[in-house]
Amino acid sequence: MAPKSTCTPSSPVHGDFVMSTKALILHGLAAAAALVVGAHAYFYYYRSTTKFRSRVVGIIPARFASSRFQGKPLVQILGKPMIQKLGFSDAEFKLTSSDSYNFLENFHMISQVPFIFNRELGREQSWQQHWIVLVIVATDDEKIAECCRGFGAEVIMTAESCRNGAERCSEALQKLKKKYDIVVNIQGDEPLIEPEIIDGIVKALQTTPDAVFSTAVTSLKPEDAFDPNRVKCVVDNRGYAIYFSRGLIPFNKSGKTNLEFSYNLHLGIQSYDSEFLKIYPDLTPTPLQLEEDLEQLKVLENGYKMKVIKVDHDAHGVDTPEDVAKIENYMRERNLS
Repeated sequence: MAPKSTCTPSSPVHGDFVMSTKALILHGLAAAAALVVGAHAYFYYYRSTTKFRSRVVGIIPARFASSRFQGKPLVQILGKPMIQKLGFSDAEFKLTSSDSYNFLENFHMISQVPFIFNRELGREQSWQQHWIVLVIVATDDEKIAECCRGFGAEVIMTAESCRNGAERCSEALQKLKKKYDIVVNIQGDEPLIEPEIIDGIVKALQTTPDAVFSTAVTSLKPEDAFDPNRVKCVVDNRGYAIYFSRGLIPFNKSGKTNLEFSYNLHLGIQSYDSEFLKIYPDLTPTPLQLEEDLEQLKVLENGYKMKVIKVDHDAHGVDTPEDVAKIENYMRERNLS
């Protein structure tokens, strides 16, 4: 009796072979996709550790169909559309602290010469300069585009399918003719953001080559602790983001805020490495990102690093219609027009 080979199945099944072939194909496609993302990540890492990121563009993503506040960019703030009210106090234009520098209203100045953000650093009174050479509005809505063109802003039309501001910035970046190293996502619903904060997050990204993303936090007010529209952030002892949440974090076992603990409120302003921003839309949405509806979490869940700076800022973001009256009262009290 001839010995039976252990390498040959006694009863081969054609269906099993077909299923195995399909599985191999699927595994191959998944591996190829992972290699593409990995190649992009390696290219980003090599680039960021060998090249100083100096060329900076500012993009204001604006959409009309917001789920919480439809038409928010065009809502009137003291008689002007909010997207036009990005008010800065800037010594470069010899404005006092009570003056308001309308970033987009004066866009013609920015488009003709580099716009310098100055920031006083430390006790030595030294100054650093970072250049934003262009500021554009990225929108999917013709009403917003028409409004912005009316006061001189450059507009790039983007797809309605963009799921968040980062994806809108990514599409706009790839439509620009010139190349940039850093993209600053300027939130149109934070009309009182100071230029020093923008300068700070740009510098943070420039001086942290292993980070692809930088953002800012400020102290959380006790009354905002459980407001899901006020996003909270925790960072490690090196200034890298650990987590973002609409809930209060950290959350202690008493279930109450600890008045002696310094909670962080995330400010919407953020900047990205341009090569990373190009691949951001291709990263698969992640469970925490989807659960919290926070675009920052997709960055962290995919293993990328995010640098966070803490600033002293009295946040006045416009998240709901009720916030409009609050910010108008704040501006009136300080003669900000």
